[in-house]
Amino acid sequence: MSRRPRRLVILAEGEFRPHAAKTALGVIRYGSDPVLAVVDSTRAGGNASQLLGPGFDVPVVATLGEVLPLGPTALLLGIAPTGGRLPGSWRSIILEAIGAGLDVLSGLHTFISEDREFVAAARGAGVELIDYRKPPERMETSVGRLHRAGSRVILTVGTDCAIGKMSVALELRRAARDAGLSASFVPTGQTGIMIEGWGAAIDRVVSDFVQGTCEWLAEEGEARGDWVFVEGQGSLDHPAYSSVTLGLIHGFTPHAMVLVHKPGLAEHDFDHLPGRSFPLHPLPEMIRIHEQIAGLVAPSRVVAVALNTSLLDEASACREIDRTAAETGLPCDDPFRFGGAKLFAALRERVDALPWVASERTEAMA
Repeated sequence: MSRRPRRLVILAEGEFRPHAAKTALGVIRYGSDPVLAVVDSTRAGGNASQLLGPGFDVPVVATLGEVLPLGPTALLLGIAPTGGRLPGSWRSIILEAIGAGLDVLSGLHTFISEDREFVAAARGAGVELIDYRKPPERMETSVGRLHRAGSRVILTVGTDCAIGKMSVALELRRAARDAGLSASFVPTGQTGIMIEGWGAAIDRVVSDFVQGTCEWLAEEGEARGDWVFVEGQGSLDHPAYSSVTLGLIHGFTPHAMVLVHKPGLAEHDFDHLPGRSFPLHPLPEMIRIHEQIAGLVAPSRVVAVALNTSLLDEASACREIDRTAAETGLPCDDPFRFGGAKLFAALRERVDALPWVASERTEAMA
């Protein structure tokens, strides 16, 4: 997949806010390409630093034309709406970007590279249309691949989608590298692919090939690092997205899992299911369910809990972290808010003590 450097302008018209613009925010926070501005006329005059902190100074402007003098080379579509559909009102802005000589980068289920109007305009302007959610050409079923000796594959799982599983995996990789270890991140969704430049959007893969796709993604992740942090998707109890979570668990057969949870909700108002609420499952129950389902194929344990404490002030967040650690008996922290070093150190100790990890190490030394 193409990963040449770009100067980005992000389109998030009417949507530049937490959750709705998670793709935009993820690319600004973790991507390597400079982001010149975000286009959202409803929030013009604002700044990404208002959502991400002072280290992320990206202005929000009303129109694409305001950014063109700065020399952007690509327009990135910064939302991941229900069903991944392209907002009709965005078409004119995309055509304006193509006419200005910008590549267009999309993670939507609506493929811009198959839109006749966009394709014709791009051909005339000599620019690229890139759909990061297009499924890989490799269509392989699972072969029961074993992990490379010496690797540690960690999958982030969650109690809902869009609560920070990608961010937790990236923060843990950062902490592992800061500790002097070889570590990689495996992107399984469009935003992760935009950040890393490789991977596969698992939610677009035909179900027969999900686990097989996970196996070769794991192989690539293991070639890139000994500690392999896999971006989770969906949640096992999500009425719309449970299937992708199940495929990741059985396809990656992780040595261990990190459960991601967002405290502060009285009940499950599941992402993308407006108007319907479901009872929250206690975290110990969710931990047991994940371990039981993983164990149908290969043993795995939830070795830590990562909280998304964005709904809480700092003092309340610290209290919730302590309460969750006591409730689950597991290390707990918010690696996005407080950094991943503490959680990774505890996770590392627990992973290396797992019997199936110890047995792999013994076999490798024999």
